[in-house]
Amino acid sequence: MADLGDWSAMDDWNDAKAGRIAPSGSDRRGTLSRRTMLAGLLGAAGLAGCRSTTMSVEGLGLSDFSAEAAHQYPVHGIDVAKYQGGIDWEAARDGGVSFVWMKATEGGDRLDDRFKEYWAGAAAARIPRGGYHFWYHCRPGDEQAAWFIENVPKQRGALPPVIDVEWTPFSPTCTIRPPRAEMLREVGKMSAILERHYGQRPILYIPIDVHRDRLVGAFPNHEFWLRAVADHPDNVYEDRKFRFWQYTATGSVPGIRGNVDRNAFAGTRDDWIKWLKVNLAK
Repeated sequence: MADLGDWSAMDDWNDAKAGRIAPSGSDRRGTLSRRTMLAGLLGAAGLAGCRSTTMSVEGLGLSDFSAEAAHQYPVHGIDVAKYQGGIDWEAARDGGVSFVWMKATEGGDRLDDRFKEYWAGAAAARIPRGGYHFWYHCRPGDEQAAWFIENVPKQRGALPPVIDVEWTPFSPTCTIRPPRAEMLREVGKMSAILERHYGQRPILYIPIDVHRDRLVGAFPNHEFWLRAVADHPDNVYEDRKFRFWQYTATGSVPGIRGNVDRNAFAGTRDDWIKWLKVNLAK
């Protein structure tokens, strides 16, 4: 397995227009610095003038592209956890997977069994990838942030971390539903710590019921990843724009046996390139 702290799989942008990043054939240390190479490739794509720091949700300059059905969005990806088993990442990439978030941590003491394997495999296949954390309502946000940081590399080219906040009625240890003020405080605390560490503002994955019960109008400066498998998010979430839409839990892609969650990016392919330029770890 590759040394995850030694190199970045996201430095090569030769295939960025297709929504994925392909090898350039360059030495990973090479005679050309990563910064210079990245600037040159982005310049060729017309993006060299974009800011490289975290920007607000409204500050990306993306288009107002929208569509009624998930398949009409041009850029798609997946999210995975250990239950997907072994993954052929090159087959997934060639089958149209443009990004992946993989479960990394849960609470303050659980690490997904396949996280390290998936992290290395997606990187080798040049698929933009990030880790997500499954929120535990019975731990403070700072403890959960510390656990995520302990297990998810701070690595150039990674997607922003995701905080997945769901109700957990079947948990053997924690079924509470904290009041709004407490949830905002603790999730906000974790988000702030992760942003300071990784230099990226976390994305919030929020299903319909949690959003309705606690988060309408909350976190206006965060990007949201919404789950809506029976309708368009605009029809089931109150007053919430989305950057990513999880539209099915029973999708299929080459390289993965069985069902997998599928997600759409809310924009054009050019929007995707602009979003990556701003949001990939530097």
